[in-house]
Amino acid sequence: MKRKIIAFICVLIVAGLVLPPSAGAAPELSVDAKSAVIIEPTTGEVLFEQNADERLPLASVTKVMTILLIYDAISDGRIGWDDVVTVSDHAASMGGSQIFLEPNERQTVRDLTKSVVIASANDAAVAMAEFVAGSEESFVSMMNKRAGELGMKNSSFRNACGLDADGHFSSARDVAVMSRELVNLHPEVRKLSSIWQDQITHKTARGESVFGLTNTNKLLKQYGGAEGLKTGSTSKALYCLSGLARRGEMSLIAVVLASPSPTVRFGEVSRMFDYGFANFALSEGIPVGTTVGTVRVNKGQREEIDVVVKNAINAVTPKGAAGELDKEIIIYDSLDAPVLAGHKAGEIKYSLNGQNVGTSDLTVVEDVRKVNIYDVFDRLPRLWFHPARAKAEVTADEEPKAE
Repeated sequence: MKRKIIAFICVLIVAGLVLPPSAGAAPELSVDAKSAVIIEPTTGEVLFEQNADERLPLASVTKVMTILLIYDAISDGRIGWDDVVTVSDHAASMGGSQIFLEPNERQTVRDLTKSVVIASANDAAVAMAEFVAGSEESFVSMMNKRAGELGMKNSSFRNACGLDADGHFSSARDVAVMSRELVNLHPEVRKLSSIWQDQITHKTARGESVFGLTNTNKLLKQYGGAEGLKTGSTSKALYCLSGLARRGEMSLIAVVLASPSPTVRFGEVSRMFDYGFANFALSEGIPVGTTVGTVRVNKGQREEIDVVVKNAINAVTPKGAAGELDKEIIIYDSLDAPVLAGHKAGEIKYSLNGQNVGTSDLTVVEDVRKVNIYDVFDRLPRLWFHPARAKAEVTADEEPKAE
């Protein structure tokens, strides 16, 4: 059996259940680009879309996937920020946006990644691809595998940097998906992506020289709350951008592909941010780790332990769409010892106007060992002086257990 605690937050909210844009009072929006989309990254909800699934070249916006795989490798311990990369002839030969790496030049993972994120350097992207996977070809296979795992059905990668190539394409929706994965899984990238200017030091046979890096995302200077992400442009792809911005507790990712000029590209993404922040808002569920009750432990060294929220649940709704955010907290009657920290002890369900928003597990915060003979002797004096407690402990085993 389970016991239910139902908590109703009787406040009018401007954030809760995610609804399609048509459900709110948001005005019409048209973007000067072949393809565009706005999403809220914590929920993945689409706030606006325009031809979002058309397959188009994406130029250096490709590097969102490259950066994601670099951060994955760092997180997994396969590479480290201070590892030294030796630049290959192939990496040094990349054209387009670059930092002019030379064959056999040695750079750290940190500086090469910085060059990719800030300056969109093709040579640095390929050097990192080779370092992570052994070759650019193997890295491209990793890119396509990751795209498949993320459900990016309209994407196919042929290189790590985004130079035009037959069969190299994505869609605005897919770009938003991989951008969301990057900022959610590796939020530290926000800091690097927000840097306007930095530098690296070339160390070659000719000596050392400082090379300046300037962020290709001009929104860092033009739009309050912009946190960068990735630009791209080629003659075939035209002007592309996956932009990230934050206002208060809410972030947005806005993507345009095939915009006609750099000025239009940045202007349209700014308009998209304005649209999203003006017409939608974010509501956050109970924070992760918050204690919401206790659960009894049968035959445990402790009689009860705290139960906490495991997952963050956020929700988005059009501003002005009032409603009551309801939370249903369900905690099991009891658990049988031994119990390990993290063991599920219930769940919390969120809903708005009768529609489900999301569900988070509730878990216990510590281990509880099963009681042994020494614990029994330790408890005897308490039970002698508290017969009511003794009766409760004796009958506890007769009550139904959590399924």
